[in-house]
Amino acid sequence: MPAARRTAAKWLALVVSLATLALAITVLVRFDPGGARYQLTESHSWIKEFGVSYALGVDGIAVALIALTALLIPFIVLAGWHDADPLETGSRRWRPTQGFFALILAVEAMVIISFEATDVFLFYIFFEAMLIPMYFLIGGFGDRAHEHGESAASTQRSYAAVKFLLYNLVGGLIMLAAVIGLYVVAGNFSLTEIAQARANGTLHMATSTERWLFLGFFFAFAVKAPLWPLHTWLPNAMQESTAPVAVLITAVIDKVGTFAMLRFCLQLFPGASKWATPVILALALVSILYGALLAVGQRDIKRLIAYASISHFGFIIMGIFAMTSQGQSGATLYMVNHGISTAALMLIAGFLISRRGSRLIADYGGVQKVAPVLAGTFLIAGLSTLSLPGLAPFVSEFLVLVGTFTRHPAIGIIATFGIVLAALYTLVLYQRTMTGPVKPEVSAMPDLRVRELAVVAPLIVLLVFLGVYPKPVTDIVNPAVKQTMSDVHQTDPKPEVEAAK
Repeated sequence: MPAARRTAAKWLALVVSLATLALAITVLVRFDPGGARYQLTESHSWIKEFGVSYALGVDGIAVALIALTALLIPFIVLAGWHDADPLETGSRRWRPTQGFFALILAVEAMVIISFEATDVFLFYIFFEAMLIPMYFLIGGFGDRAHEHGESAASTQRSYAAVKFLLYNLVGGLIMLAAVIGLYVVAGNFSLTEIAQARANGTLHMATSTERWLFLGFFFAFAVKAPLWPLHTWLPNAMQESTAPVAVLITAVIDKVGTFAMLRFCLQLFPGASKWATPVILALALVSILYGALLAVGQRDIKRLIAYASISHFGFIIMGIFAMTSQGQSGATLYMVNHGISTAALMLIAGFLISRRGSRLIADYGGVQKVAPVLAGTFLIAGLSTLSLPGLAPFVSEFLVLVGTFTRHPAIGIIATFGIVLAALYTLVLYQRTMTGPVKPEVSAMPDLRVRELAVVAPLIVLLVFLGVYPKPVTDIVNPAVKQTMSDVHQTDPKPEVEAAK
């Protein structure tokens, strides 16, 4: 492909992503947190024979995640500006630049529709369809930094892409059975109608039926999230992807799983959700500690960030199933903050890896002396992943722990060890890559360029702003969280000691 056409494809992708961001901001401005549960709705009959509709609507949780998705995609496009360039100068081995950016935009569209869908079948279609462009992004546009050469890298990319696809397809097929079962029981696919019928008692499900349907939905969402022990596809996928695609996986795609737990599992199956809570909390706790422990021992920068994300998703799922308003508000806020902090850390790590050509931590040292801006932003992003007070994830993690402790104190106490481990893997990563003597291989490493600063700086600013002032997000999500608490017929535990008047 001629250079001019590649450049035009890049600029077109950036313009489209910015236009989508403008539309997301419009939705954010028009959304009234104190208004109806689902706003900006539209519905068109799609498959009349089965009662399937193209039905969209947003609540506060969906609005926050749509804004996050639309915000991150322009940065992903900018960060991946050269990821689809020819592999070698003058080589005939081209990478289809147009395809790379088209796949990213396709994923964005499918994720946003998943957040908006109020028809269960429509949600399922896009929940599964997003796997196809992600498969090609992982397998066809993988990371070029591989210590065993291009042939081994191609094999590893293919393995990671197939593993990603198979895990998620199995989850999706189980969910499809549950979607069909829900239709047999309810007679339609409308989320709002089914939820309303459940709330007013006109739709009755046998206890066993509700539990089986819940498990079908939850399994698919737990794979996507991912929750231990269904997580093993994530480290491979993130390791073999380019940094922007890795951000697309963990900061965008995975949020669909945790969002769907709130929208579908709790809203449609409140009794089964409470029945499964003890086991889910135990699995979330294992995810927190297991992910953090494995992150401590990683030699690969990307795998370390992947295992850290598994730990963070454990906190999110724990907050959702703590069944308290603080826990669910914290979990929703955590989805937003984790997306920003992980995007910042992974993209900066990607810039670092592209300079050195290696993902191995041992190949770095003394970077802060030759690239101080890169090292400084890497430190801030790293500190945000360990939830340092003053940075965005601290507020959400604190809310999750408080919300969990009020109803499940033992789980909350044990989960705090995840914070200690997070400090360990983050600071050890920074120490081994950025401090110490300057290794010869990094002595000529350039600092962040203008394009890279344009990617990193806004994310760092957001981490600080939301760490100091999270109110804009909590004001949007809190009413939706209260409605979700009402769906499962839960109220917050009363404090053992009343506040002094």
